[in-house]
Amino acid sequence: MNVGIGLPIGDPATLLTWAQRAAAGPFSTLGLLDRLVFHNPEPLVALAVLAGATSRIRVQTEVLLAPLRDTALLAKQAATLDRMTGGRLVLGLGIGGRDDDHQVTGIDKRTRGRRLDEQMAVMRRLWSGEPYGDGIGPIGPSPTRPGDPEVLFGGFKPVALERVARWGDGFLAAAAPSWAGGLFDTVRTFWKEYGREGEPRIVAQVNVALGPQVVIDDARANMYAYYTFTGMADRMVAGLLTTPTEIRDAIAHFADLGADEVMLYCYGLAPNQVDRLADVL
Repeated sequence: MNVGIGLPIGDPATLLTWAQRAAAGPFSTLGLLDRLVFHNPEPLVALAVLAGATSRIRVQTEVLLAPLRDTALLAKQAATLDRMTGGRLVLGLGIGGRDDDHQVTGIDKRTRGRRLDEQMAVMRRLWSGEPYGDGIGPIGPSPTRPGDPEVLFGGFKPVALERVARWGDGFLAAAAPSWAGGLFDTVRTFWKEYGREGEPRIVAQVNVALGPQVVIDDARANMYAYYTFTGMADRMVAGLLTTPTEIRDAIAHFADLGADEVMLYCYGLAPNQVDRLADVL
């Protein structure tokens, strides 16, 4: 079972330290979420910096809100980062749910799922080296892996889970172990229906914070601020794992469900979270 770290968003200046500590430890991946009307760092820019300061660990968007971005430019940015990191980019994509993110970009929130499907058709074509179309040539560079960087999709609804089989390489599940199994099974069912070979890669995510009570309280406050827009902030905060036993149990449960990797998403801001989590593994 691979275990990665989801990076906190409170202070971008600390993320280089987080990345270097994680890369020196047992962790497989660095993850970073995406919002626009929020104080988080832009994930592709931030992960490019972190990838340049490391050599082994993967960098992953969790999830990048593709409908908010220009399609051709996103394809070029992703291919560039993938190529320059030797294939260490994992492009986790989703549609987002915040009204304000869509308002400031002029994107109709009601059509964001359809837009993502249209974007994937274009990006797959561009990553394969084909012309953009209408007399416009290819948009490079070519990704490290022939055809594309690795693409995961997040989501909960059937249309999002089907998108994994239509366009992706795997599923990014921000769900508790108690109900993630049903999502995994649905993704695998769609995978077979689409005649895909092998198995989809399954990456789970849990929210964690380790340390004294002041650290836990700060992490809960950060989570609450982030999830307020959902109307379920209290429920999300209640799911924060704050002990080594809880974290080990969650990893074991996801392993039993057949997950390939678990991302431990950190809401405690101090870089020593990396060392505390490493001691859990």
